[in-house]
Amino acid sequence: MSDGDENTREGASARSLLLTVLGEFVFPRGGEVWTGTLVDALGELGVEPKSARQALARTAAEGLLTSTRHGRKVRWRLTEPGRVLLAEGTERIYGFMRDTRSWDGRWLVLTVGVPESQRQLRHRLRTRLTWLGLGSPSPGLWVVPDVTKAGAVGEVIAELDLAGRAFAWAGPATGIGDPAKLLKDAWDLDDVEKRYLAFIDRLAVATVASAREAFVSQVRLIQEWRRFPFLDPDLPVELLDHDWPGPRAAAAFHDRRNRWHRRAQDFWDKMDERAAGRN
Repeated sequence: MSDGDENTREGASARSLLLTVLGEFVFPRGGEVWTGTLVDALGELGVEPKSARQALARTAAEGLLTSTRHGRKVRWRLTEPGRVLLAEGTERIYGFMRDTRSWDGRWLVLTVGVPESQRQLRHRLRTRLTWLGLGSPSPGLWVVPDVTKAGAVGEVIAELDLAGRAFAWAGPATGIGDPAKLLKDAWDLDDVEKRYLAFIDRLAVATVASAREAFVSQVRLIQEWRRFPFLDPDLPVELLDHDWPGPRAAAAFHDRRNRWHRRAQDFWDKMDERAAGRN
């Protein structure tokens, strides 16, 4: 659910917020919603009505939403691709850092070449592989210490029609080279750790006083947390040289989301009731 291909900062923000709202409040409730509900919800998050409607139109043009008219009002429904996208995003966001997995010592390694001239394809490949937790220590080379992701990587390669340019294999390291250097080259773990610690500190003092604040805070919380699966490969403990703050950050995320969720849902219900009652 990346929005890195948006043309403007405002457009990126509106579309990203729209996807989060759809995933948190529309997808779990049958996948249908009034235009007015979405425009009001995005308005509470600082998005102008024009930008909200543009984000809706673009998301529909991408095949994620379809609309039907009811008199003067429009009702949006998630398409099957839209449901799949949000289901995958929800699983990744809420499952990330939840469980400690055992590691068999094997790595998945992928080589794939995309010319610099095909920038859009390179961007799509990078976004999809990063979302799966792969890192790139050098151009054209991708690695992850999790061979169970071979199937998902294969799907990405097939969908982007790169099978003729790619090759992947799995196995243990041979002992040649420094694993710590590989990790440093593939992922900026120092930056990720700083982000986790800042995230934990902010949540430690975060409070809400109303249903509206709970709604806004929950959406902003999801917005911030959903970036971490792109940044952190969720390395096995065998490859970490100290206590990694990711699990603590995940616990803080789920704690705050659970605290705010009921009041956020109440606020959503009121916005939806108002939108349904408009002429």
